Amino acid sequence: MSEPIVLGIETSCDETAIGIVRGRTLLANVIASSVDEHARFGGVVPEIASRAHLEAMLPSIEKAIKDSKISLKDIDAVAVTAGPGLVGALLVGVASASGLALGLGKPLYGVNHLAAHVSVDFLTHDQPTDPTIALLVSGGHSSLLQVDDITSSITKLGATMDDAAGEAFDKIARVMGLGFPGGPAIDRTALSGSPTAIDFPRGLTTSNDWATRPYDFSFSGLKTAVARYLESTPNYAKADVAASFQESIVDVLLQKSLAACKATGIDSLVIAGGVAANSRLRAVAEERCAKAGVRLRIPSPALCTDNGAMVAALGSLMVAAGRAPGPQAFDADSALQVERVAL
Repeated sequence: MSEPIVLGIETSCDETAIGIVRGRTLLANVIASSVDEHARFGGVVPEIASRAHLEAMLPSIEKAIKDSKISLKDIDAVAVTAGPGLVGALLVGVASASGLALGLGKPLYGVNHLAAHVSVDFLTHDQPTDPTIALLVSGGHSSLLQVDDITSSITKLGATMDDAAGEAFDKIARVMGLGFPGGPAIDRTALSGSPTAIDFPRGLTTSNDWATRPYDFSFSGLKTAVARYLESTPNYAKADVAASFQESIVDVLLQKSLAACKATGIDSLVIAGGVAANSRLRAVAEERCAKAGVRLRIPSPALCTDNGAMVAALGSLMVAAGRAPGPQAFDADSALQVERVAL
């Protein structure tokens, strides 16, 4: 099956997302977000997310089928995020995918949400993604991965020890009154600010840190430093604070990523996840990777945030690689480790 048509379902957090791919061609990418329902709480409320998935699932599948100009009987396989994520939200997606695959008599792949973020690169670049170093940065995850085979071999080199980069963006945006989600708000505000206006700390970058935990991240100290600055500076410039805070995160992410490339001898870097849509991260990554001789790949902003296309892409890769599908029914795993690409 050289060009399998795969339908992917993603419900790990607050987006009900359905994607359909034929091989490496994206046919449909439908996203129904419940972010506005969570905004007044300043973060995602699991119960609200689960209910929103239930309401949006069928209309989203129907729209994806319509957009792709195929019928359900043309689907060769179904893929679904099995974890990690909010367990209630995951269960809605897993149950829907199981029922759909069973009804169609098609194989079902329960895939890892984090691996899927890296796999979306498959839809935008002609050359193979692996082997590569992958920087995965999202609301809940900040990890450095060595990807030797996206369908079967991923090694975690490092991860966040406290807040993920996306969580730090959300928390500082809330303190500054910029709203939720914080990443886009900080990015917009920072455009008119100076990234060197305030010298905020770079977590885990001392000589001892490089010796003991070179690929791990920590943003809690940065978050505290920004909060204290805001408390002690009544008339602070929001744009300068946003730009300097953002610069600290971007600097650390790229220092560690390029160090991993150098240490492993892998000259390819994929940046994926919601924070990969950040304009400053994208610009500085291009500059530093070009200087280091590292090939950089970042999905389009629309494919950085949670989406069904990435799940379908990983499912398509699994089919093309001859990987066996999973069982027709399985439990979602809210703490699924990235090394386990599929159930």
